[in-house]
Amino acid sequence: MTVLQGFLLGILQGVAEFLPISSSGHLALAQSLFGLEDVPLLYDIFLHMATLLAVTIYFWPKIWALLKCFGRWITKKQKSDNQVQISENDLLCPTDKIGQKTIIAIILTTAITGAFGIFTSKLIPDLGVKFVCGGFLVTSALLIISSIMEKRQSAKGPNEFTGISIKQSIIIGIMQGFGTLPGISRSGSTIAGALFGGVNRSLAGEFSFIVSIPAILGAFILELKDLGQMSSSIGAAPIIAGCISSFAVGYFSLSVLMKIIKKGKLQWFAAYLIPAGILGLIFLK
Repeated sequence: MTVLQGFLLGILQGVAEFLPISSSGHLALAQSLFGLEDVPLLYDIFLHMATLLAVTIYFWPKIWALLKCFGRWITKKQKSDNQVQISENDLLCPTDKIGQKTIIAIILTTAITGAFGIFTSKLIPDLGVKFVCGGFLVTSALLIISSIMEKRQSAKGPNEFTGISIKQSIIIGIMQGFGTLPGISRSGSTIAGALFGGVNRSLAGEFSFIVSIPAILGAFILELKDLGQMSSSIGAAPIIAGCISSFAVGYFSLSVLMKIIKKGKLQWFAAYLIPAGILGLIFLK
C-alpha cells in the first residue's frame, strides 16, 4: 500500500463512517479496486479508531456529563432531579436518573452488538463485494422506512423524554449488530433502530455515535493480534496518512450529518445507495 492509497482510504473512511452509507463496505470496495485484498482487518479498525477520536472530541460535553453521572452513581453522591439543569449539551443526561438509564442502555446495547460482532467476524472474510452491494440496498431500505416511521411519530406530537428504555436498547443493539456486516451502515442501522424504538431523531443521532465508542474499542482489542502482520504488510507511513485524513474528514462529516439528522433527511442517502448497490451487483465480481 502506498502513502497516497492510505491517505485516500482514510478520506473514504472519514466520509463513510458517519454518513449512513457503510464505511466498511466502501473500504472493502476501494481495497478491491486498488488490488489490496490482503489488507488485514486491523487496518480498517485503525481508521475507525481515528474517526472514533473525532466522535469523542465532537461529543465530549455529552460524554463528560455521562461520566460525571456515572461517578456520582457509583459513589452514591447523586443529585436530585431539580439540581441538574437540562441543557443542549447533555440531552442524554439532563438528570442523574435519565443519565443512569442512558449508561445502562449503552452497556446493554454494547453487549448485544459484541455478541453479534463475535459471530459476524467469522463471516466477514468470506463475504464478497456482491454482499457489500446487497448491504447498500438493505441500508437504503432501513433509512427510508425509519424516515417514514419518524415522520408519523412526529405528527403525533413530542413525547417527554424519560430515558432510553431496555426495549429500545435491545432494538438498537440488534440493529448495530447487523451494522457490523460490510455494506450495512453501522450509523444508519443504529439510528434506524433508535427511530424504530420511538427515540426522537436528535437523541437517536447522539446515542448512535456515543454507543459506537465502546463498539469500536472492542473491535480494536479483538484484532490486536494482527498488529505485527499489519505493520509488516502495510508499513507505518500509509497507516499514519490514513489515520490523519480519516480523523480530519470524519470530524467534518459528523458535523454535517448531525445537521441532516435534525432536519429528518436521512432518506437522502438512499438516492446514492440504491443505484450504487444495483450497479455493483450487476458489474462487480
